[in-house]
Amino acid sequence: MSGTASQPTFYEFFAGGGMARAGLGEGWRCLFANDFDAGKAESYRRNWGDGDMRMGDIHALTTDDLPGVPDLAWASFPCQDLSLAGHGAGLKGPRSGAFWGFRRIIEELRGESRAPKLLVIENVIGALTSNGGADFSELITALAALGYAVGALTIDASHFLPQSRPRLFVLCAREDAVGAVVGEPALPWHSPALTRAVAALPAEAQANWRWWRLPAPTAHNMRLVDLIEDHPADVKWHTRAETERLVSLMSQANLRKLDAAKAAGVRMVGTIYRRTRRDDKGAKVQRAEVRFDGVAGCLRTPGGGSSRQFIMVVDGDEVRTRLLSGREAARLMGLPDDYILPARYNDAYHLLGDGLAVSAVRFLREHLLDALVRGSPVQAAA
Repeated sequence: MSGTASQPTFYEFFAGGGMARAGLGEGWRCLFANDFDAGKAESYRRNWGDGDMRMGDIHALTTDDLPGVPDLAWASFPCQDLSLAGHGAGLKGPRSGAFWGFRRIIEELRGESRAPKLLVIENVIGALTSNGGADFSELITALAALGYAVGALTIDASHFLPQSRPRLFVLCAREDAVGAVVGEPALPWHSPALTRAVAALPAEAQANWRWWRLPAPTAHNMRLVDLIEDHPADVKWHTRAETERLVSLMSQANLRKLDAAKAAGVRMVGTIYRRTRRDDKGAKVQRAEVRFDGVAGCLRTPGGGSSRQFIMVVDGDEVRTRLLSGREAARLMGLPDDYILPARYNDAYHLLGDGLAVSAVRFLREHLLDALVRGSPVQAAA
């Protein structure tokens, strides 16, 4: 391998606060990191040091900026144009189109015989259906054309953490590194949406497709109730009137959930998102939707009040609410409590809402990336 026998190397593009690095762990060595956002780059430096981060537009990078020969290039490129809120811009959009800057760099590294053995491209599940599947097809075709065997997995952070966060992980391995593997899709890592998207790929892309295998997830013991702080530093508990206002936005179905939590006889912690729904007459109304299943909703960037997640703590008839704190959000992403967050709440929430679930990266590394980078045999899904 390109790194030492004990320490493979990687580049981290669209690095944010370095959550891919956190998941890869100390056994992997970062050679280079890049992010366009100055605040995220500063968070990266505060947690990982000054030496690896280059802040700036990926389209302005050249291979002269990139040291060594990495074993892995990781790219969690912007998702906005591929999500439901992206208005269909897809890979031609100004944000998600940053993928092409990454692809250009890999192609140029290939021309210098420095192409990484592995690529991981992470994005929202909506990438599978963006523009009727055309964006996913274009993405896979572009990666396969670089000489990689390409496969993908749909991994939900809820397998490892008390947060619902399904994401698409596209894993590419050089053909000379992986050999011929065949197989069939298998749950939970290959969702029906993924299998449909693969079936619609053009023949040349399907020829390079691989169904990567991961073991079944084991039950985790991390509970949402254990992550919640009684005295958070960056948010305040709501007044009684503010809590009553939030409750007043609940539908009858959500009020029944609250009643069940009050009757549970134990301290219950739920999470709430405010969403715009249509009432019986078709008019748009704001609703507060709560869940008490022990799993938080997916963290998002704070693009407005409705995208911030609230918590609701119920002890019998006592009900308290507030925003999720920055530290609680970091725990939901699998980050340790010594991870340094931005001082401003919105900056911390933006960093985390745009980030990777560290535990999902760690699982992928332990059960697939480590073996591939060593050149160990890797089975495809049976």
